[in-house]
Amino acid sequence: MEKKHHRSGGFSESVNVEALKEQAGIEACRFVKTGMAVGLGTGSTVKYTILELGRRVREEGLDIVGVPTSVATATLADAQGIPLVALDDVDGLDVVIDGTDEFDPSFHLIKGGGAALLREKIVAQASKRMVVVADSKKEVDTLGAFPLPIEVTPFASGTTVRALTELLGCTVTVRQKDGQDVVTDNGNLIADAHTGPTLSDPVAVEQAVLSIAGVVQVGLFTDMCDVVVMASSDGVATLVKPS
Repeated sequence: MEKKHHRSGGFSESVNVEALKEQAGIEACRFVKTGMAVGLGTGSTVKYTILELGRRVREEGLDIVGVPTSVATATLADAQGIPLVALDDVDGLDVVIDGTDEFDPSFHLIKGGGAALLREKIVAQASKRMVVVADSKKEVDTLGAFPLPIEVTPFASGTTVRALTELLGCTVTVRQKDGQDVVTDNGNLIADAHTGPTLSDPVAVEQAVLSIAGVVQVGLFTDMCDVVVMASSDGVATLVKPS
């Protein structure tokens, strides 16, 4: 993986995670130019990208349209003055900027910690380039320490969870918050597969999980990410997929 470093003063070890996320989120904006249609991801790191793009729209006249990947992102982008369009109304996207829960040396990702993986993958597939913003804790040798999110239908969700448990050989739990099942923007549930860092062939796992009828989508984004903008205590590094 090629690393191109862009530093501005660097970070001290005491810099907190939010400062790192902000730096990476802002740095990712350099991939956005006037005239582009831009996919806007979901999550705590991409929030800073959206804030910076909104500032550039208001203060610098940046002329873009955005396609949000979640209701929360649409609300934030609209508040920042970024013009929004539906994906169906544009002829593809120039770039999508999104976060990740993990990425491996082949730039395969685990996403879905924010329960927006289905819309995120639809938007990513429609984009010419995918730029991911992350802090260095998201870089792993093998995917899976972060539980793999899988969006499933509410109908017979228990049957689907049992099938996933058998397929993956691990504990699979329906995600809850405040004692209630988490419901996605699409009205589905999220099943988290606790595989551990064992997903050495994420392409095969993605295909196998998608073969289960109750699965809507899986949070493995394989062969989609082109660039990772990663912040660490040493500064911001732009990691470019060799191909």
